[in-house]
Amino acid sequence: MPIFNFIKRYGRATYAGLWGPIQTAYTHRYLLFLLVKRDMISRTAGTLLGDAWLLFQPALQLLGFWFLLDVVLKVKFPSGVPFIDYFLLGVLPWAFIAETLSRSLTVLSEFGGLYQRAIFPIVVLPLFPLLLSSMLYALVMAVTAGLLQGVGAMPIGVIIILLLAIWLIPLCYLLAIMGLFLKDISQFFPFLITITLYLTPILYMPDLMPEPMHWVLTINPIADLMALIHASIQNLSWNWANIVRPLGIWLLLLGPAWVLFHRAEPHIREML
Repeated sequence: MPIFNFIKRYGRATYAGLWGPIQTAYTHRYLLFLLVKRDMISRTAGTLLGDAWLLFQPALQLLGFWFLLDVVLKVKFPSGVPFIDYFLLGVLPWAFIAETLSRSLTVLSEFGGLYQRAIFPIVVLPLFPLLLSSMLYALVMAVTAGLLQGVGAMPIGVIIILLLAIWLIPLCYLLAIMGLFLKDISQFFPFLITITLYLTPILYMPDLMPEPMHWVLTINPIADLMALIHASIQNLSWNWANIVRPLGIWLLLLGPAWVLFHRAEPHIREML
């Protein structure tokens, strides 16, 4: 029956969407690390601290947030959870997601010259911003979680970033293609990713969202991810819907994003 054939093909595409990036990352692991090393050098060349600036930059941002919100404004939650702890442990994963997806939009154009001059496994490029951001934010998240919640929270911080990286894989491939073929998205995306900061319980707890706006938390997968992050580190409340909704989106996009990227691959050189 057609419906069973569709489910079978979709299942195969989903499996390929999961296994394909893992196999690609392993096969081209040396190339990936060379790209990461090249990017780190180009971003910090000529500085005294070198690669350490890649870690200091998010750390200094966190320090600025701490000074503004905890020292100057003295923001407090009515609950027993310190606001600054809640905010910092939420804004770091959000920044990781925002930075990874924003760079995924332009990664094909960024390396277009390299792809045009030589035979290059272009399928590896959407994994590059994901790997680079994961390495940096896993360390920053571990240190932040350790300082705020104790040494036992450090491994949880690393696991959070790694799980988020896996969840972002189909979005990285999808946005890489969309950013190349639909240029307008690159203009609109910064606004969209900023809006997610305001519509996600990062600057506030979920129960502070006005009742008529609670539907936003239901359709916003980042809100579900934040609920799970705070539950894992700060023992805040969560429910199974917080797992089901992001998992459903991930499974829904995994196969189509991988298939779409491979079907568009022969036309990428023309667009570049």
